[in-house]
Amino acid sequence: MTNTELYRLALSTYGAEAQTLMVMEEMSELQKELCKHARGKDNQLSIAEEIADVLIMLDQMMILHDCESIVAQYKQDKLERLENRIGSIHDGEGGQ
Repeated sequence: MTNTELYRLALSTYGAEAQTLMVMEEMSELQKELCKHARGKDNQLSIAEEIADVLIMLDQMMILHDCESIVAQYKQDKLERLENRIGSIHDGEGGQ
């Protein structure tokens, strides 16, 4: 079974509403682990696990909202903008 097939099966099994609530719960759990890390806890494995959970749920949300290609385009645009911003910062350092 492909990931996409599994995501579709999860959506049909649990329903759109439940999976939408689940993505919010998973993002909250990641936020909690990142806060713990910011306070000095060594929790790399917990952070990695929560990132995996969030990525899985976000993939389901892209399927649910039929927006994979739109997300891909926004992501590309935002990465280009980030590259330009970082390039501007580093270009400015060379002249000082």
